[in-house]
Amino acid sequence: MASSCHEVEVPGKPTETGTALLETATGTIQGFAPLGQIHQHLCAFHFYADDMGRQVEAHHFCAHLNEDVRQCLIFDGPGAGACLIGVEYFVSEPVFLTLPDEEKPLWHSHEFEVKGGVLFMPGVPGAVERRDLEKVCRTYGKTVHFWQVDRGDPLPLGLPQIMMALTREGQLRQDLADCVEKKFGVSFQKERENRAYMSGPEHGIHPLANAAGKGLRTEIREVDIPAATTAGAARVFT
Repeated sequence: MASSCHEVEVPGKPTETGTALLETATGTIQGFAPLGQIHQHLCAFHFYADDMGRQVEAHHFCAHLNEDVRQCLIFDGPGAGACLIGVEYFVSEPVFLTLPDEEKPLWHSHEFEVKGGVLFMPGVPGAVERRDLEKVCRTYGKTVHFWQVDRGDPLPLGLPQIMMALTREGQLRQDLADCVEKKFGVSFQKERENRAYMSGPEHGIHPLANAAGKGLRTEIREVDIPAATTAGAARVFT
């Protein structure tokens, strides 16, 4: 399976035989029902909400909670040794519209990346893929990345980062596009043509989505905790 376009070297010694045997034993005994619900692999691109130049290849492994909500684990590649770098939640337009206005900027639209051909299902025949992407095209997503693999971090360092999705032509870095197209044998231009008939949210993309067209930065600050509520504690980071 193709590796990630972002290469990181994770610290640590190779997995020992004893550890591997223990994993086999626990894997046989225990159930992994939430993971067993994953039914879909989507490949797309995310950029940091405060820096569009920092873009990441993002492999989503998703499950439906219901017809309106999906949840996805995001890895930097599709292989067995891929790094878990974040999570994304997909919601339908009706659910998105119920969110408070202060929440909406944290969510991004999927219309352009679907219709632009840059969100795809590796290995799935186009006709089958497009049946589901017709739905994805009308959804919104909220994405948080914990591991900044684009800068080569060996572990998840720093604060979680809010990520955004592409919204128009010319945003995707050409080197990243070329890398992914070559690895998976896909043509974004061809898929763009195949998906021209698709439509986005019924009411159009909400003006507060996609960070309301502005940059968003995750920050940490120190605040006081009232002594009456938390004995012995004076500070907390938020």
